[in-house]
Amino acid sequence: MDRIAQPFEKTQPFETARPFGEHPFGEQPFEAARPLGPAREAGPAREAGPAREAGPAAPRPPEADRGPTLIGSVQRALRLLEAVGGFRRGATAKQLARAAELPLGTAYHLLRTLAHEGYLRRSEGRFFHGEALDGIARSRGRCGDPDLRTRMRSLRDELGAAVYFALYRDGEVHVVDVAEDPNRPAVEPWADFRATAHAHAIGQCLLGQLPEEERRDHLARHPPAGLTPSTLTGETAVLRRLASLRPTMPVLERQEYALGTVCAAVPITIGPVVATMALSLPVERADRLVSVACQLRRGVGAMSPSFIF
Repeated sequence: MDRIAQPFEKTQPFETARPFGEHPFGEQPFEAARPLGPAREAGPAREAGPAREAGPAAPRPPEADRGPTLIGSVQRALRLLEAVGGFRRGATAKQLARAAELPLGTAYHLLRTLAHEGYLRRSEGRFFHGEALDGIARSRGRCGDPDLRTRMRSLRDELGAAVYFALYRDGEVHVVDVAEDPNRPAVEPWADFRATAHAHAIGQCLLGQLPEEERRDHLARHPPAGLTPSTLTGETAVLRRLASLRPTMPVLERQEYALGTVCAAVPITIGPVVATMALSLPVERADRLVSVACQLRRGVGAMSPSFIF
């Protein structure tokens, strides 16, 4: 389940579609073919001159040197699918258009098509990944997933907190799974988790496991912004904090990502894989954060590393 990821706002009604015939892309309709007019009258014949010798034809580039043929509409649709994955509780068309950097009209048309084909579903004005996309994900399923989910639920009940598993992959934070229930709800996401790694325990723990060059690259792509009064901002300050993290110790975060929530994350490094197991508590239970984080660390230490692969 892909529960955490991009900005979450209050539910908004789905924006009204433009009437048929309007052009939300900002493009003009094709012009109708113009009727052929009468042929021009022939002017005086030009005096014949010496025949021009044909020059050599411009050489065509070898097939291997030509770039691939790319379909722009497919690229834009894939960008929208990726953007939806960043919103754990769905996103409106406007949010997705902004996240995918597409014109709103273009996003409307692509979202309707993706929903029609089952790759997205729309509920109360928000878009979510659909069953067709879930089927693709299931076909790639890893044998460790059921064991991971079972262990996460056990940790949730043992710790009395929502539990998260996340990876740093392809230069971004990916929350793989979340174990929560009504008594132990997950943090309410309101800002894209991938773009706010500096602010939450999951992101800090993952970035703390990277070489400094990769940390700098991530922060250059996602500049540290202030989300709450407690958020640490400024690339230098964030890098200093990340450098101070101890490789095997939990990372603690208190209301830096969301007011009313405290979190802890435990690093998991196995070969090239950079991962973390994390938990969140309401701020009213912040006094338990350190002890519960230590419990989480012990629980993760007892788990088999096979769930990562």
